[in-house]
Amino acid sequence: MAIDKQNLPELVKEVRRQLGISQEDLARELGVSFATVNRWENGKSKPSKLAKAQFDSYCAKMIRQGKLNLSGDKR
Repeated sequence: MAIDKQNLPELVKEVRRQLGISQEDLARELGVSFATVNRWENGKSKPSKLAKAQFDSYCAKMIRQGKLNLSGDKR
C-alpha cells in the first residue's frame, strides 16, 4: 500500500500528524513498541513483513473511516 509510495519516515510522520496521535499511540495500535515506531520514523530501521502488513491495514482502516488521506490531496 502506501509504504511503497513515499519513504517510510515521512509516511509514518504524516499518518501520525493527520490522526493527531503520538508515536506511543501508533505503536499501541500496531502492537509494536514505541522504540520500534521511533526507529521507523527516524529511518533507523524498516518494519518486518508482519509489521508492514499491520501498518498498511491500519492506514487502510483509517482511510475508510475518513480519518486519513494519503493521496496527496490537501482536503
